[in-house]
Amino acid sequence: MEGPGPSSAPQPAEAPAAAAAAAVGGGGSSSSGSSGSGSAGSSSAAAPAPPPGAASKLEYLEQKYGGAASHVALSHAEVGAMVDKALADSPTVTYLLSALKQGGCGVGRPFFHVTRCADDVGGGFSTDYGVILCANRLNSYAEVELALAHELIHAYDFCRASNMDLTNCNHHACTEIRAANLSGDCSLRQEFLRGNLSEAFVGQHRRCVRRRALLSVGLNPFCQGGRAEAAVAEMMPRCLKDTDPFPRVPGL
Repeated sequence: MEGPGPSSAPQPAEAPAAAAAAAVGGGGSSSSGSSGSGSAGSSSAAAPAPPPGAASKLEYLEQKYGGAASHVALSHAEVGAMVDKALADSPTVTYLLSALKQGGCGVGRPFFHVTRCADDVGGGFSTDYGVILCANRLNSYAEVELALAHELIHAYDFCRASNMDLTNCNHHACTEIRAANLSGDCSLRQEFLRGNLSEAFVGQHRRCVRRRALLSVGLNPFCQGGRAEAAVAEMMPRCLKDTDPFPRVPGL
C-alpha cells in the first residue's frame, strides 16, 4: 500500500525485483516513492485492473511485488544492517513490533527483506512476503526507520482486521491514511525535504496525509477512475482519528 522512497543508495548485486510499491504502502524516504513513510507514490503506472476473484488478487500482488522467487534470501549489506539496528533500537519500530506480538502477530527478522526496486518507492508490505525495503531508494538510517514504521503500520492493520482487503478501495485508503499519519511520514522534516512547506503550516499535516494516501491508493488497479479520490475523501475523517496502537499521533 503508500502507504507507506528516497533517492539513491548503494546498488545491490541482484537484478531489480518487481516494484515493491504499495499494495500497501511504500516506504520511507525523503524524496519520492510510493505509499510510504517519506516516499511519494509517484512514478509507477498502475497495471490494468484485473477481473475480481481470488486468483486476480494473487496476480495483483505478484504484479506489485514479483513472484515469491524474487524475494528469497534478499539482502543488501548497508540497509540490512540499518534494519537490524532499527529493529533493536528504534522506539517507534520496537513499539510496533510489541503491538504486533500482543495482537498475536509477532514477527521476526525473516519478515523483513531488502531488495532493489524498479520503481520510485522506498518499500512495501505484502501478506505473502512481509516488509520489503528498496535499497536503491533509501539513503540514510532515518529513511530506513521511517520506511519500517510505515510498513509495520500496514502489518498491524492486517493483524487487527480479519477482513482486510486491498481490492476494497476504502480498506486500502484507511491503512494508507493511518500509515502516513502515524509513521512520521508527514513530519515537518519530511515535508521540508520534499519541498512542501511553502503552504501555510496550519493544516499541513492533514494535507500531507491526504496527498500521500492518494498517491498510494491511486496505484491500486482496483481503485482507478476516481475511486481512489473518493475512498480517501470518505475515509479521512474516521481513519485520521484512529491512532491505534499509539495513544496519539507520534510527534504531534
